[in-house]
Amino acid sequence: MADVTIAGLAREGGVGVETVRYYQRRGLLETPERPEGSGSNGGIRRYTADDVRRLRFIRSAQAAGFTLEQIGELVALDATDDRARARQLANERIAALDAKIQELKRVRASLQRLAHECGSGSEGPCPILTAFDAD
Repeated sequence: MADVTIAGLAREGGVGVETVRYYQRRGLLETPERPEGSGSNGGIRRYTADDVRRLRFIRSAQAAGFTLEQIGELVALDATDDRARARQLANERIAALDAKIQELKRVRASLQRLAHECGSGSEGPCPILTAFDAD
């Protein structure tokens, strides 16, 4: 892959340019030096395949639910090869996901019960609507 501009990096990572800049400010992505000189590359920062990989890593880790702070720690761990800490972070994330899954299962069961009650044909307002009408 040829080196790309910030717009190309953003496109390859599926984010906007401002997101790339935000990650740079947070220290998750490096900001390359501006080359000196004139011509086609003069003054325009270029990003490498490694930068694209790092950006995709950040996006994948976010999709898995890691915070930017945790992602920063994972990025730092990559340089130290501290597998124990990386595993600990992953296990913490798994526990949080398990808790969320249990919460979603409870919500689903409640909504199923309300839908059944709503369809029972009883008199009065729909139980779904009254359940969400908090006083």
